Amino acid sequence: MYNRIVFQYSKLESDKMSLNEQATTNQSTDKLLRILEFLATQTEPVALNVISKSLNMNKSTVLRFLTTLVNNHYLAQEKSTAKYYLTYKICSLGSQVEANNKLSSMVEPYLREISRTVGETACFAINQNDQLVYINVVEAPGKTVRAMQRVGHTAPMHSSGIGKLFLTQYSLEQLENLIAIHGLSKFTEYTFTNKDSLLLELDEIKNNGYAIDNEEWEIGTRCIALPVYDYSNSIKFGLSITGPSARLTDEFMKHWKPYLRGEVAKISNLLGYQA
Repeated sequence: MYNRIVFQYSKLESDKMSLNEQATTNQSTDKLLRILEFLATQTEPVALNVISKSLNMNKSTVLRFLTTLVNNHYLAQEKSTAKYYLTYKICSLGSQVEANNKLSSMVEPYLREISRTVGETACFAINQNDQLVYINVVEAPGKTVRAMQRVGHTAPMHSSGIGKLFLTQYSLEQLENLIAIHGLSKFTEYTFTNKDSLLLELDEIKNNGYAIDNEEWEIGTRCIALPVYDYSNSIKFGLSITGPSARLTDEFMKHWKPYLRGEVAKISNLLGYQA
């Protein structure tokens, strides 16, 4: 009985600490956003003490956030005055969001037609900081997509069809750097978890011109992914058809490959690609 009470008390304390940690994290995020929003309203560089006083924050706390923003190139300092100002990196985020939203709208009619014709979910994704990010997902009628494949969700590069397409453009040095930072996590028994086997897979994808996720991310799910090029003649996006392994058989992929090649060629031409 005593042990049970002690366990319950310990669990309550642990839950309490977890809630406190979440509250602290949220407060920190709130402070960071307040600093960014304040600096965005300024017409000239601002000193640390002015930021601290204007936002009613402790100077050392403000300095900690400013240092983080400088290290990540969202802020810069004047050498002569040590005052802070926003860089254009913050603008690039907005530009990327706007561009992706416009692109998503442009591509959506093609995805809807592809999904309707093939009868499976069509996904459109980009490479963002060595992670796959879905910017458009169209479900086939009556077919529900996986929770992981939603607009805005990320996926690992080495275990997704579109991700592996992007990796075919990486140099050996870039690939080794990605592995050093993100690793090659194992999600299923079919996931590529070492560099040599992944390199062999990437060579095959280059030769075939398409990639397959053969239950590498989730057992029971397969996808076929094809590259989408833009005016720079490089792979900037990827389109995939995903569904249960029972439906996305080798015969299914062989049957639909010519059609999918034709559709991604249309999208690539739309984006300025010159074959």
